[in-house]
Amino acid sequence: MPGEKILVIEDEHDIRELISYNLESEGYDIIKASSGNEGIEKVQKNVPDLILLDIMLPDIDGLEVCRKLKREDATKDIPIIMLTAKSEDSDIISGLELGAEDYITKPFSPRVLIARLRAVLRRNTDANEAESTVLTVHEIQIDAKKHEVLVEGENINLSATEFAILSHLATNPGWVFSRNQIIDAVRGQNYPVTERSVDVQILGIRKKLGSQGRYIETVRGVGYRIK
Repeated sequence: MPGEKILVIEDEHDIRELISYNLESEGYDIIKASSGNEGIEKVQKNVPDLILLDIMLPDIDGLEVCRKLKREDATKDIPIIMLTAKSEDSDIISGLELGAEDYITKPFSPRVLIARLRAVLRRNTDANEAESTVLTVHEIQIDAKKHEVLVEGENINLSATEFAILSHLATNPGWVFSRNQIIDAVRGQNYPVTERSVDVQILGIRKKLGSQGRYIETVRGVGYRIK
């Protein structure tokens, strides 16, 4: 909701000011950074509720910034929306693999940016306010309130998107979901993300679950399920 702190890491002055103006008009508290290193410094001094992060930056690129923030306990849960001038799957997939919650391809309209930002903040709030119910499938325990996954008693670090996908599959064991159905379930209908990105997220989940990852099955020509 308005009043939340948004860190905008964007090296192009005009774009940074345009984003800041529109978000401030909606009541958000804006922090600005023009480089990756400056952005990391500002996160450490004043932890934001969300980060808008450009991929192309003059010192370290946005992907490296994302990687560093997601590695640290103090910053790993901050939702990140990547801003990219490129539309290739490789850029989108790289950001999602590193734990970014969303991406927006330039040029974009302020209305779309605000809508997507609100959606990410809302999902983050909903996860924090969810009832404390623990879902168990095989040796996997999913705690919605704590946003925690335990595999054979060991805490597994999943990104927000990975957590949402795993929770959706685990809530409906045996059901097969297409990639588009998975996208709709965790992002909302008609969300502009590639099916290839879903495959990357599933691959990441399986890897992190270790031996329990085998229970996430690929149903050829259809999609995925937890058996």
